[in-house]
Amino acid sequence: MAGEPRLSPSAVASSQPQPTAIWTDSHCHLQDDTDPAATLALARAARVGRVVCAGTDAASSRRAVFLANELSGNRAPAPSVGPEQAASAQGTEVWATVGLHPHDAKDGLGSVTEFLDELSAGEGLGQSRVVAIGECGLDYHYEHSPRTVQRDVFAAQVELANLHNLALVIHTREAWDDTFSILEDQGVPDRTIFHCFTGGEPEAKQCLRLGALLSFSGIVTFANAGELREVVTHCPLDRLLVETDSPFLTPVPYRGRRNSPSNVVVVGDTIGKLKGIAPEVAAAVSWLNAEKAFGLGV
Repeated sequence: MAGEPRLSPSAVASSQPQPTAIWTDSHCHLQDDTDPAATLALARAARVGRVVCAGTDAASSRRAVFLANELSGNRAPAPSVGPEQAASAQGTEVWATVGLHPHDAKDGLGSVTEFLDELSAGEGLGQSRVVAIGECGLDYHYEHSPRTVQRDVFAAQVELANLHNLALVIHTREAWDDTFSILEDQGVPDRTIFHCFTGGEPEAKQCLRLGALLSFSGIVTFANAGELREVVTHCPLDRLLVETDSPFLTPVPYRGRRNSPSNVVVVGDTIGKLKGIAPEVAAAVSWLNAEKAFGLGV
């Protein structure tokens, strides 16, 4: 990120000893990064040991799966990621989600389901490091896709999560009633995550009643996020996750700069303070919750 010291991949790879990983970034978009391996090296230096790279359409989902396998060491580095870069990120596990964002619902779900079928017929979703369907849901703030289309596409992805026994990652904005209605109609997946939760106490309570987890981003550090911080204080420890949504939603004090998974530490520290627990405890709690929510394994 601009304005911050940036370690070179080789410097991170050669530094000894490597820091013990304690943080999970439960939602980021490494596909949008010009140098994902270097970004992961920085994350590793900040003690971030796992990231979940979220897909938003067929192309970004493909890229997420590719990066998850390439940077987690499942495949030989491609020409775009040299051995030195791959080594620098070693020790940071990358996982992927496959889905269609509500903004792009108008484009149809066909290419996403085709990709899922392709993965299922090949190595299988688990071997492909796919851990969730999404980011999907409803966004009535921008309405880049018609609401009726958004609802149909979201319902179909809830069905996919249930069909494949995967977690469901939800994006919802100004559409709570319809979001809850669709979940109840389709059947709430056993592992459901409300990504970048920004609702109030009533919405949080309903999410928790459904058995879902709330994932909090850098928004909790914003000056105008008092209501959201109040939600954090009441969220049970076993139902919260920590994310960056990078490269978006950079937390204070780094506003105005490009976000990065390394900043999950800032978000986690803020949540720890709100909960009255040490940062290491917040890290451990969110690590275990991510492990259960996404079925992560190494």
